[in-house]
Amino acid sequence: MLYIVATPIGNLADITFRAVEVLGTCAYILCEDTRHSLPLLTHYGIKKPLVSLHKFNESFREQKVVQDLKQGLSIALISDAGTPGISDPGSKLVQSCLEHKIRVVPIPGPSACIAALSCAGVEMDRFQFLGFLPKKASELKQCLQEALSYPGSTVCFESPRRLIKTLELLQQLAPERLLAIARELTKLHEEVCRGTAEELLAHWKEKQVKGELVLILSREKEPAGVWEELSIEEHLEQVQRSYQLTRKEAVMLVAKLRGLKKRDVYNTACT
Repeated sequence: MLYIVATPIGNLADITFRAVEVLGTCAYILCEDTRHSLPLLTHYGIKKPLVSLHKFNESFREQKVVQDLKQGLSIALISDAGTPGISDPGSKLVQSCLEHKIRVVPIPGPSACIAALSCAGVEMDRFQFLGFLPKKASELKQCLQEALSYPGSTVCFESPRRLIKTLELLQQLAPERLLAIARELTKLHEEVCRGTAEELLAHWKEKQVKGELVLILSREKEPAGVWEELSIEEHLEQVQRSYQLTRKEAVMLVAKLRGLKKRDVYNTACT
């Protein structure tokens, strides 16, 4: 069987007893970077063969791993940190195993997005996870527009190099929205900052941003209403007013949220 084993995102003590046991009994361990994973395994006295599995070789490795699993070997999959497959390699292998009727067993543990959400001070009854934000400016803007219109909190990852530009864009789109940034969770310089985009910019512009970041967007304090209850025209007016969009941008966003074609939204409300 294939074990999906969560590993610490920083503090080595965060690994579970079950994870250590499973890693110590498998035939071999799949990991993103053998050099990165070796210190963790050495710390817990785990001496098993390490095989690299990352986004550039996952398809190549898949067939051999599936063959080994079919022969009865137990194999563990870990990532550099956190839970495999969550913005990390592994999801294709899991799908392939399930297609071949191979049992996949989760060994739960650390997850950066859940850890950040738990201490961000936002509502957690409904949230979405977007993974890493797009690099291209136009795609980033569209992604944030959709996230800001979601009726719950949004959790995503961002690079330290791009954080300032993302906050500047959020300042334009939703200047009053509460945000949270969790940096270096479980590590020596752990930090969680809350505030508007303007307040966070004031904090981060004064120093170089370093480390792993999780960005959280809270939902609106007073939602304008569930969009399912609005007509298309009312929905367009709402998103334009709330997020300072052009009519074209509003049409694109409403079409995406409602699962409609842009042409149909335009023809319904703009002609």
